[in-house]
Amino acid sequence: MTVTLAVGTSQLAKRGAIVKRLASVETLGATSVICSDKTGTLTLNQMTVREAWAGGRRYQISGEGYSTEGTISHDGVPVPADELGALLTAAARCNDSHLDGDGGVLGDPMEGALLVLAAKGGVDPDEARAAAPRVAEVPFDSSLKLMATFHAAESDQWGPLVKVHVKGGADVLLARSIATEAERDEIEAAMLAMAERGLRVLMVAERTVPASALEVADPLDLVAELEVVGLVGLLDPPRTEARDAIALCRKAGITVKMITGDHVVTAGAIAADLGIEGDAVTGADLDTMDDEELARRLPHIGVVARVAPEHKVRMVQALRAQGHVVAMTGDGVNDAPALRNADIGVAMGITGTEVTKEAADMVLTDDNFATIVRAVREGRTIYANIVKFVRFQLSTNLGAIMSLVGAQLAGLPTPFTAIQVLWINLIMDGPPAMALGVDPPGKDTMDQRPRDPKAAILSGRRLSVLISYGVVMAAGTLGVLAWSDARGTEEHALALAFTTFVLFQVFNVFNARVERASVFSRDLFTNAKLWLAIGGVVVLQVAAVHFDPVQDVFGTADLALADWAVAIGVASTILWYDEVRKAILRRRPAA
Repeated sequence: MTVTLAVGTSQLAKRGAIVKRLASVETLGATSVICSDKTGTLTLNQMTVREAWAGGRRYQISGEGYSTEGTISHDGVPVPADELGALLTAAARCNDSHLDGDGGVLGDPMEGALLVLAAKGGVDPDEARAAAPRVAEVPFDSSLKLMATFHAAESDQWGPLVKVHVKGGADVLLARSIATEAERDEIEAAMLAMAERGLRVLMVAERTVPASALEVADPLDLVAELEVVGLVGLLDPPRTEARDAIALCRKAGITVKMITGDHVVTAGAIAADLGIEGDAVTGADLDTMDDEELARRLPHIGVVARVAPEHKVRMVQALRAQGHVVAMTGDGVNDAPALRNADIGVAMGITGTEVTKEAADMVLTDDNFATIVRAVREGRTIYANIVKFVRFQLSTNLGAIMSLVGAQLAGLPTPFTAIQVLWINLIMDGPPAMALGVDPPGKDTMDQRPRDPKAAILSGRRLSVLISYGVVMAAGTLGVLAWSDARGTEEHALALAFTTFVLFQVFNVFNARVERASVFSRDLFTNAKLWLAIGGVVVLQVAAVHFDPVQDVFGTADLALADWAVAIGVASTILWYDEVRKAILRRRPAA
C-alpha cells in the first residue's frame, strides 16, 4: 500500500500537485466538497481593466493584457488625456507594482492592470509617483479590503499638505466617503451594473489632510471622509479548463463552492458562468446566521463573497460537521487557519505565501482548479488500487489456507510444500499485486459519488466475496489433486495441484481488478505492467515444473500438455464464477 501511495504522489507531482503527506492522497479520493478561491484558481489571474466610471460617465477601455496599447473612450469617442487625470493618477500612485516593459507586470496582476489603465490615459506611472513622493501607507489587508498611500503635496496657508490616495472594495470605500445620498445611489447603480457584467469593481478615492495629522494619528484613521474619484471594472477571464473541471465534479458528486473577497454580484455572475450552482451570500450574511441556520442553508450556498479569514474557517467547520470531506484552497497568510481546519488544505504554489504552503497538505504548482480535480481523480484511483491489492492478496491467502485445511479434512496429500507456499507468495503477491497497485484509472472513476471516509476497506460484503473465491480455488485445487492422484502417481498429482493453484491466481488477478463491472467491459490492455507480471509468473511456473534443477527444489514433476489444459480449464472457473456473480450483482441497485 505504501508503494501504491508513493507512486500516486509521484504521478500527482508530474501533474502539478505536490502532496506533502502520503495519507493525504487517500483522503483526496473521498473529497465531497471543494471550497475554492476565485482569482487565479478558477480564473486566469490576468486582470484587464474593461470599464471605468467617473463623474457620472461610463468609459470603455480597449486593449488586452498588460500591453499599454489601447484607448479610453466614452460612447465610442476617445476622451482627452486629462479627463480622467485624477482617477488615473491615484491608480498609479496607490500601487506597489511595476510594468516590466515586455508586456508583463512585476507584482500584483490587479495593480498591473491599473498601471496599464493609467498609461492608456496618458499618465506615466513613474512620473506620477516621482511628482509626489510617498510618505506613509496603509498596506492592503484582506480584513480591511483597502490600500492607502500618503503623498507629499503643495502647502497651503496652514502648512504642508498630504494627498491620500485609496483603492479597495467599492462598498467598503463608499462607507468611508462623504458622498451624499443621491451620489451614493448613482455610484451603487454603476457598481451593480459593472458587477452584473462579471467585472471585479474597485473604487478609487482620495482626500487631502495636513501633514501634521500623520504625526498625531494612525494613518488608517485618516482613511475617512473620502471623496470618490471613480470606479474601475476589471475582467479576470475564467479558466476554460475550470468549467470542464466543475462539470466533472458535478458528475462525480463533488460540490464546488466559490469563496472570494469580490463583490457578491460579481462573484455570482462569474460562478454562474463557470457552472457553480447555489445561492450567493456574503461574509456579513454568515455573521447573521447561527450554527443551526447555517447548517440548514449550507447545502444551498454556492458562493460566499466579501469573506474574511474567519468566514472561511467557519465554512470548513460547518461542512465537516455535516460529514463532508472538505478541500480548501488559499494563498495568503490569513488563509492558513482555514487550510489547517480542512481535510485537505490546498496552497497555491505561484501566489501562495510560505506560511500557507506550510499549513497545506497539497501545493499546486500551477494554481489551477483543474489540477485539484485531477488530484481527486488520482486519489480515487489510488484508493481503488489499494482495494484491488488487498482483495487479491487476501483471496490468494484464503485459497491457500482452505486448500491445506481441506486436504487434511478430506484425507488427501498436503497439496503444497513449505517452499511451494513461499513460491506462491513470492511470485503472486509480488509482481501481479504490485501491478494492481499502479493500475490506471477506470473510465468510470469520476462517475461515482465520493466514498464514505469511515467505510472499511475490508467490508463484510467484500470479505464474503473473498471467502467465496477461496472456496472456489480450494475446491478446484483439491478436485484436481484427487482426480490426478487416483489416475497416477502422488508426485504428479501434487505438481498438477500446485500448478492449478498458481494459475487460479493468474485468472483471479482480473477479478481483483474490477469489483462490480465485467472484466471484459474495460480495456484489458491498459495496464502493461500487469500483463508483464502475468507473463513472468507463467514462465516461472513452467520453469518450476519442467526445469530439472528447479524440480529438485520444489519437488515437482513434468506435466503433459493435457495436464496443462486441465489446470488452465479448472483455474479459469474463478473468472467465470465471478462474472456470473457480478452479472447478478449489477441487476441490483448499488449500495
